[in-house]
Amino acid sequence: MKLESPKVTVSKSAEYIFEALSDVKNFKQLMPDSIAKFEVVDEDSFIFGLKGMPEIKLRKKDQIAPTKIVLGAASDKLPFTLIGDIEPIDGENAAVQLHFEGEFNPMMAMMVKGPIGKFIETLANNMHKL
Repeated sequence: MKLESPKVTVSKSAEYIFEALSDVKNFKQLMPDSIAKFEVVDEDSFIFGLKGMPEIKLRKKDQIAPTKIVLGAASDKLPFTLIGDIEPIDGENAAVQLHFEGEFNPMMAMMVKGPIGKFIETLANNMHKL
């Protein structure tokens, strides 16, 4: 299953966005209002929980400065990655788009597609908060 957020333009440089997303504690600022838990585990991972959803642990898997950050689920129960593509527009602006890729059975995919789509859209729309 593959989902994409809308591409959002942020009034910050690509380098700034990359550095902000490289620090996992900054993801708290991007979370939706329905967040029930956010806890930094170490410098590369955090746990978050949304109301009515199970908690998920994300770990930073890869990064290519200043254009890409890759986070992945720390559990094999729900294998997925969240990729942040950062595209420099000029020295003071960047475009950011999030890509979600997960391996779910068809039933699970049907259940999580809507909530995950809304979630990554919210993350993208909150990029200006960084």
